[in-house]
Order: sequence, then structure tokens, then C-alpha cells
Amino acid sequence: MAVARGLAAVGIADHDTVSGIPAAMARAAEYGRGRLEVVPGLEINTDYRDGEIHILGYFIAWDDATLAETLARLRAGRTARAEKILAKLQALGIRLSLDRVISLGEEGSVGRPHVARAMVEAGCVKSVKEAFDAYLKRGKPAYVERMRFSPVEAVKAVRQAGGVAVLAHPAAEATPALIRDLVQAGLEGLEVRHPEHDLRLEQMYGAMARELGLVATGGSDSHGPSQTYGADVGSYTVNAGVVTELRRRAERRRTENGTLQAR
Repeated sequence: MAVARGLAAVGIADHDTVSGIPAAMARAAEYGRGRLEVVPGLEINTDYRDGEIHILGYFIAWDDATLAETLARLRAGRTARAEKILAKLQALGIRLSLDRVISLGEEGSVGRPHVARAMVEAGCVKSVKEAFDAYLKRGKPAYVERMRFSPVEAVKAVRQAGGVAVLAHPAAEATPALIRDLVQAGLEGLEVRHPEHDLRLEQMYGAMARELGLVATGGSDSHGPSQTYGADVGSYTVNAGVVTELRRRAERRRTENGTLQAR
């Protein structure tokens, strides 16, 4: 889809897993060198107050052992959460198979969208949106809290893996105070362009990125063909110079990490 829509680069940033990166890189290579760059990334779900904050990591060393351990712990927490959600649904008269929910995750992280899809398959609801609105959103009868992981912890995990930490769709939950705190922790980018951001928000976050010396990133936040969130691949883009700057910062980060390890 990225090639068909003329993109020079595409970021692969799945939730709490890097398992899709090798396949994406191999697929891009089939089109020939220089046709499409795959930026290896990650989106880490974290908890902040009563909501969620998502931290993106771009140009990460996706095979980093410490990162793998952190993500494995987060995925285990996601599976345990799914089990608790299914138990709540069963108490409401809705029986679903955990194996089926896990299979819908396609060997990646299991989340509420996969539970919702299983509910649609079982005929319990008519759509993924209905599943969320009636059962899976915060405050609904089958909602379960995640294992807690803070935005600062996520920023540090990305940096340790040699990547550039970027705050995803800040309008969702982030406050200006949080953004500044995360900059102190090592945040280097702010997602300015996003399907949930109108022109006013783009201008506001663009100005904040300039003020704080952050890379102004953006993207479609596509969640696939049956997505209930985000937009189609290539519908929200940024200048290719953003990729160049992210790469430059990642290279600097890895040099700094290597210097620290040498000491």
C-alpha cells in the first residue's frame, strides 16, 4: 500500500511488539533498493493518571535483548488482561476462546481490538466499535486495567534501544506539563500530524515542537483494514526530511549509548 501510494518511507510501529519489522523490511526489499524505506519502530502503551499515553520509538535496534525482555513482560501483561476481560464477558453471558483471541493477534500483542473482533465473529456484537462502546471501554462492564508502565519508563526503554522517543497523538491524553516532563526524560519528538488533530492542534503542537527542539513527526496511525482508529496508510504524511532527522538522532543516540557502555 505504501509503494502504491508513492511513499518514500513508512514507519512500522506496532503496539508492544517488533515482530512485524523483519517481514516489512523483507517485503520492501522486493521492490528494489531505494524504492521504499522501512523505519523500524514501536508503539508502547503506558499509563498516565486515568488514561493512556503512547510512546513511539523510531529507528530502534529492534533486536536489542533488553528491549525484548521489556516487551515480553508487557505482552504477558496483555495476555493476562485478555484472560480477565474474557472472564468478565463470560459473567455477562458471552463466551469466547482465549486461543481464538490470541490467534487474531497474529503472533503479536493481544489487545482489546482482538477481543472485539472475536466478539464480532461470535455474533455477540455487530461491529468492533459496538464491542468497545458497550463492553470494552474504560467504565464499561468488561473493562480491565493494564499492567502499569509509565511514559517515562517507555522513553527510557526506547533510548536504551538506540531509538528516538516520540510522543504519539498528544491530543488524546497528554498535557503541556507532561510533554515538558517527558522532554526532561529524553523525549525527542512530538507527533504533530495525526487523524485526530485538526489544523489548530497541528499548529499548536508544531509550535511546541519548535520551542522544545523536538522532531515534528506524523502519520496515519493505520490499524489495518478493520481499523476503528487511525486512517489509511499514506493519508497523513510528513516531509522526508523528518525521516532524515530521526535517523540522525538515532545514530547519535547509539553513539552515546556505546560510549556509556565503554565506560
